[in-house]
Amino acid sequence: MPEGDTVWNTARVLHRALAGATLTASEFRVPQLATADLAGWTVRESAARGKHLLLRLEAPTDAGGGRWTLHSHLRMDGAWRAYAPGERWAARPAHLIRAVLRSSGAVAVGYHLHELALVPTAEEETLVGHLGPDLLSADWDADEAVRRLAAHPDDTIGEALLDQRHLAGIGNLYKCEVLFLRGVSPWTPVRAVPDLPGLVALAQRLLAANRGRWAQSSTGSLHRGQTTYVYGRRAQPCRRCGTPVRKEELGERVTYWCPVCQPERPAG
Repeated sequence: MPEGDTVWNTARVLHRALAGATLTASEFRVPQLATADLAGWTVRESAARGKHLLLRLEAPTDAGGGRWTLHSHLRMDGAWRAYAPGERWAARPAHLIRAVLRSSGAVAVGYHLHELALVPTAEEETLVGHLGPDLLSADWDADEAVRRLAAHPDDTIGEALLDQRHLAGIGNLYKCEVLFLRGVSPWTPVRAVPDLPGLVALAQRLLAANRGRWAQSSTGSLHRGQTTYVYGRRAQPCRRCGTPVRKEELGERVTYWCPVCQPERPAG
């Protein structure tokens, strides 16, 4: 699943390609927007909120005017790509295309998008208002993120970090890596996590460090096979102690951890 930094990067790609441009054509291959025509609409900006992407537009007078937002969620396999006019769309098979936005200078193609919706910008909160503080937002609120996590003391920290209502942007990779770096077992109840503010602060720093590049690294290395401590490294030696990294399901997601560096803590 794309993590918050990947969605942030995607929003920047779309912003560079389309911001300030007037759309010359649009095509939506989903039933709810099959009749929508955004030709003549101006793209104001592209932004990310957690794992949600918000393309903000200005409708022309003959289309009723006003400010609108094209909302999409990438979930596990969604993606947006920007191409030059006439360039071959090679990112994904054509049958996965859900949206095409054209301007005189670029073509944006959305593959396997989810929750695709066009709403007045003033109503964006109906789609993303449930989210917790965004780790990559300019108004990131660490205290509020800690408060929301602490309000669910019996949840495992591994599951709590993935709940976007607590803090928005963490996916499975960062969950595993942050917990390893803090020496916390994914099965630890939130109430038993030592220094919850420190854990949250580290999560924000990791996402921010990878913002602006597609290669994600928690180790500081961008070399293949050296970018993570535990994620994706089942049965390989822990980079700290040499113990084989374990892989197991927690909730509905796979979790990687080192049983020595991340000992289980008492639930009390």
